[in-house]
Amino acid sequence: MNPVETPHARPPVSLAGRMGTAVGRFTMYRITLVVLAVLAAYSLLLNLLGWLTFGIPEMPAHLALCLGLTYASNRALAALFRVNPHTESSLITGLLLYFLFWPSLQPLDLAGVALACVLASASKYALAWRGRHIFNPAAAGAFATGLTGLNIATWWAATPAMLWLLVPGVLLVLYRTRKVLMASVFTLVATAVITLELLRSGMTPGMGIYQALAQRPVLFFVGFMLTEPLTLPPRRRQQLALAAVVAVLFSVPWNLGFFANSPEAALLAGNLLAFLAGQRGAVKLRLAGTRQLTPATTEFTFEPARPVRFIPGQYMEVDLPQARPDGKGRRRVFSLTGSPGGRLVKIAVRTAGPLSAAKEALLALRPGDEVAATAVGGDFVLPRDPHRPVLLIAAGIGITPFVSHLSSGGLRERDAVLLLLARSADEVAYAEELWDSGIRVLVRTADGSQPPSGLASAAGRSGPGDRLPGDRLDGETLAALVPDIAAREVYVSGSPASVASLRRAAKSAGARRVRTDSFSGY
Repeated sequence: MNPVETPHARPPVSLAGRMGTAVGRFTMYRITLVVLAVLAAYSLLLNLLGWLTFGIPEMPAHLALCLGLTYASNRALAALFRVNPHTESSLITGLLLYFLFWPSLQPLDLAGVALACVLASASKYALAWRGRHIFNPAAAGAFATGLTGLNIATWWAATPAMLWLLVPGVLLVLYRTRKVLMASVFTLVATAVITLELLRSGMTPGMGIYQALAQRPVLFFVGFMLTEPLTLPPRRRQQLALAAVVAVLFSVPWNLGFFANSPEAALLAGNLLAFLAGQRGAVKLRLAGTRQLTPATTEFTFEPARPVRFIPGQYMEVDLPQARPDGKGRRRVFSLTGSPGGRLVKIAVRTAGPLSAAKEALLALRPGDEVAATAVGGDFVLPRDPHRPVLLIAAGIGITPFVSHLSSGGLRERDAVLLLLARSADEVAYAEELWDSGIRVLVRTADGSQPPSGLASAAGRSGPGDRLPGDRLDGETLAALVPDIAAREVYVSGSPASVASLRRAAKSAGARRVRTDSFSGY
């Protein structure tokens, strides 16, 4: 996931492309917050209609307590630790606890919920490694509160009445966070184990599956808790393995004396495994300087407080507390363009107007100013086999993940072709790096303008001077450009609409496997 602009070619936009563009306008945190807020409002409506029977004063009071205490305690702790509070994070935690604990006005129950709220906020600071929390805050607060005996999490969101909005809400969050596959693994394993246990007790297979999905917190757990980005390992294969392990811990009855199985215990165990698997901590980034790549594109270079480990093609999530509120939150995701062995961290952003809050915050930075990198991840990486030929297709500044491959030398000994779609010749970013790479580079400009003359003038080499006519790339054209596309692993990077169109073109041209990295403008 990376920051970039709208597509440069003008292909027909598919439903998937339009949906990706619409959803991509909001950060994963904002999508999660909005979905949880809608579910909370829906639960209050169900309570008024009698579908839920918690009581009229109990539910609003419970919601106000969870949101108020997590917000207030988070701000107090942020002031104590002298960091900027993350309001979205505290509100998400409060809404999760609202759905975990039974609404009640009994003094002990209220005390337990209050304790869970404060402990959840405290876990973000006390149970953290290099500025990044190890455990899911809501699960940590619920688990610790259960040990005191004041209250215990019931996960009441797992009720059939909530399914009408819970299912589409979970699917939307998973689509935005790109965790559909991970969620599918967890759901299949957990549902299978729970159903087998119920079959042993005499229940029919259909009723067993229904109870697993409608009356157990499988869907809520996987949609809002397990797939939280900050507590996941960085690679997809690690995430899939984690999903299977947590599913077993979630669904199989177990008791270790003082500890018994519960959803929150299973999640905390998974969080610990993710941390041991190589979860990165946050790191401070100090701006070293900027470079104008094109009239509309700027590269930002940072000095990290400690070395940043990443694989070419991966992304970095950056926390921009300087950004004004704009409905998208403070955290944004950018492709890393430098080499993993380098001392500096580099990202590139399209900075043409109108500027978003994040871009304004980046452009307002001065050398020496600091931001925090909160996560590194992604699987947009080259095949392990260095002899496997590849085709790299980039729309605009979607070139950024491929620049990291070039910077690291990962394409030096590989049979690679790079196709760049740009609005105009002036919008060809990293032109010198592309030419010096030694690989075959094709540039296609939407306005038909010639690529930079300095690139086209080199004789005897196939490079960015190979301008491609026209303003649309279909399967037939792509097959003509790269006749051996079926033998190549194809990588496509750009906006959701561009990626959807280019993926169809690659498949139509004969590509067998297409990896994508879609993102929306910030």
